[in-house]
Amino acid sequence: MSSQAVASLQAEVARLRHELQTLKVENQSSIADETMFVGQYLVERLVQLGVTKMFGVPGDFNLGFLDFVEDHPKIDWVGDCNELNAAYAADGYARINEGKIGVVTTTFGVGELSAMNGIAGAFSEHVPVLHVVGVPSTTQQKAKPMLHHTLGDGRYDAYYKASQQFTIAQAVLNNKDTAAAEIDRVLTECVVKAHPVYLMLPTDIAYARIPAGRLRTPLSVEPPANDEEVEQFVLDEIVKLVEEAKNEVIILVDACAIRHGVKKEVKELYERTGLPVYSAPMGKTAVSEAYERYGGIYVGSISHPEIKEKVESAKLILSIGALKSDFNTGNFTYHIPTQRTIELHSDHTRIQYAGFPGIGMKRLLPKLTSRLQPFKEGAVQFDVPKYEHPVPQEDNDEISHAWLWPRVGQFFKSRDIIVAETGTSSFGVLDTPLPPDSIFVSQILWGSIGWTVGATLGAAFAGLDRGLGRTILFVGDGSIQLTVQELSVMIRWGLKPIIFVLNNSGYTIERYLHGMTRKYNDISNWKWTKLLDTLGGEEGKNCKSYTVRTKQELSALLDDAAFARADVIQLVELVMPKEDAPRALKVQAELSGKTNRYVAEF
Repeated sequence: MSSQAVASLQAEVARLRHELQTLKVENQSSIADETMFVGQYLVERLVQLGVTKMFGVPGDFNLGFLDFVEDHPKIDWVGDCNELNAAYAADGYARINEGKIGVVTTTFGVGELSAMNGIAGAFSEHVPVLHVVGVPSTTQQKAKPMLHHTLGDGRYDAYYKASQQFTIAQAVLNNKDTAAAEIDRVLTECVVKAHPVYLMLPTDIAYARIPAGRLRTPLSVEPPANDEEVEQFVLDEIVKLVEEAKNEVIILVDACAIRHGVKKEVKELYERTGLPVYSAPMGKTAVSEAYERYGGIYVGSISHPEIKEKVESAKLILSIGALKSDFNTGNFTYHIPTQRTIELHSDHTRIQYAGFPGIGMKRLLPKLTSRLQPFKEGAVQFDVPKYEHPVPQEDNDEISHAWLWPRVGQFFKSRDIIVAETGTSSFGVLDTPLPPDSIFVSQILWGSIGWTVGATLGAAFAGLDRGLGRTILFVGDGSIQLTVQELSVMIRWGLKPIIFVLNNSGYTIERYLHGMTRKYNDISNWKWTKLLDTLGGEEGKNCKSYTVRTKQELSALLDDAAFARADVIQLVELVMPKEDAPRALKVQAELSGKTNRYVAEF
């Protein structure tokens, strides 16, 4: 049986147990006879899960439901410029609000299809997002008239079928008697499996009355229990391999350690065992980069030589939450043999060549920490060179990538949220050590350009929920043009991110992949410092804009106390050389270019 099948079976058992518990409470509850609308029930469940913001665009099939959202005192309707941006915002909100979900609401057909790219990205990168779709009434769905937003051929289920490719669970709420249970099932799957889910809410069902008693029982969102006998065997095997490795063991942390909520457990593991710890690019800031036993980012052959040597020479690698995509592994250049690898995942464990379905890391890690703690005295003998990224001395005043990233590294503070766009920004900031308790956000696997602008909106809201510091975005001049409208939403809500626009005249990552001088990698050069004023701000009052062209100008701005306080939304145009790029991007582009093989064969 596959790990996915075992995990699904365990989840179904947990759901049935929860259902029994809920029924008992409903029967005993003093509010069992009280009723509420289905739409209200959904909103109450979201509030119970800690959701404070809902993103999306109004449409005629979701307007009635949005009344329930707007009237609730504990959740805000944000209102985005388009559905794609809204999906990005829900994604960013969920990434920062670890353990909670993002929510995007669209209308039938035209709205939900626009959001689908954002939902697919969340699926790809294990981000829990609920997609609520307001759809025609159950009567209309049965009669199948040629309604607006349909394909004109009676296929009212076409978009639902499309959504199944990008969500872990779906529900069509066409029966009020099962609506509450279906809502609970889908929400539970979203949280437990850290993937997007899809909910069709017909206009009439949203206003159907149902018993309110289920709300007395909180959703069960803990991962399923591991089989005790198999778990014990797994622990014994890991301890045996650690003993054989004679202290030459390292921990490699990746994205799913964040997405599946084990950062705390991982911290206890590396602190109590003293094992050296490294991160993959998608796992950046899963481990505090100020920790004395943290060695830096491992990304296969792209890694800095001293990091590459330490990781690849270890006799045993304890890999936690790996997502082995091309950009996350240096184009699949991980030189770590399977026989030296243990992999911990949310729903399975691998020890060398053996797989153990259903043994999830959330419950395994505390027990593993306890078993490995006696090895600490030997583990700390294994040297971990501290990775540093000093600002280089260059003989010109151009803002180069080699200079930029270590320089802005000095600007970052503890608890900052740092969002980096696919391309030069995400590759550039990788080498920069970030302060304690800061959070790095990027979309390295899905890589949809423009994602960061919407994600920054969601991240900034989540940062307020969590009491975090500044939200800082690095985005290219090409990428921001796709989703720039969300700056207006940030202004309307009084959010105060710092937005660094890297103006290097086009799609730099594409130039390095193919077509350095091709016109298709060129873009229009906007008047960047006019954007905030155009999109609803008042320059000098509730927004500020800057252009910097030299190292001296940028350093002066970064050292300015008023700028650093981020009291208003600020946009900085960084004018940079057209054909410059971070070291890691150049190497990755060379590797990807060989893989793509855009060369004619004769």
